[in-house]
Amino acid sequence: MSFAWPWLFLALPLPWALRLLLPPPEGGPALRIPRLPDTVAQGPRARTQGWLAVLAWLLLVTAAARPQMPGDLLPVRGGSGMIIAFDVSSSMSVIDLKQGDKAVERLHAARALAGDFLARRQGDRAGLVVFGAQAYLHTPLTHDLHAVRAALASVQAGLAGRETALGDAIALSVKYLKELPENARVLVLLTDGANTAGTLAPGRAAWLARREGVRIHAVGVGSGEGLQETVLKDMTVQTGGSYVRATDSRAIAAFFDGVQRAEPAARESEARALSELYAWPLALACLLAAGLAWHHRREAMA
Repeated sequence: MSFAWPWLFLALPLPWALRLLLPPPEGGPALRIPRLPDTVAQGPRARTQGWLAVLAWLLLVTAAARPQMPGDLLPVRGGSGMIIAFDVSSSMSVIDLKQGDKAVERLHAARALAGDFLARRQGDRAGLVVFGAQAYLHTPLTHDLHAVRAALASVQAGLAGRETALGDAIALSVKYLKELPENARVLVLLTDGANTAGTLAPGRAAWLARREGVRIHAVGVGSGEGLQETVLKDMTVQTGGSYVRATDSRAIAAFFDGVQRAEPAARESEARALSELYAWPLALACLLAAGLAWHHRREAMA
């Protein structure tokens, strides 16, 4: 058995200290705290009542110290909660991403590799934010990664408009990630363009992410010149994440491999449950106090 707050046992001598330090009452009935010399000098009944009062106080302090008994080992799952913020602006339909010997649509390659990444995150919570001219929560955070992958497979370029509200997408993701435990908040950002829409600048959104402990891992997709790489690099450095520029499928796959290493998937460990036992000494202390009060009341009425 152990105690959650053992320092509370320092309060044991408090009644006797108060008796010594406080001035005696001027007269009339008062609560009298028994001490050992008093009880020895009196009869057996008075001594018994005195020791019962001492026992009640000892039980009360013991209950306040929160006695605990170790229980069974329980499985504990730990890992990351993440949101994938996916750029679905019209430029994601450009066919310039190399996959082997042929060029493929940016959205097609990024979507497939993001789905493969989610398949490796069993046990984690994940959600999907899509953004174009505006940002939307497409799929809320859930342990059902199959549902997130299905939602990701259904998104199309131009779904949320032609422009890119990068700052708003980050801020929206942070809004939902901050509900997760600290050190488990991850934003995976896929985009091919600069911030051209929305109400919040990417720098301000990155500041919000850093304040809430959200790590941003970003990949700039495509071979075009529209990317604001300096902005993307700065926000990942600020938040302790990573940035990769990807002009082919292999680079996107390498980016997700890096995120997998930096943010380990859920691991199962064991923790021992603790049973709280304070109710027992508290109940006994209350019974003793009630019994003593009843006895004194009976004597006073006799």
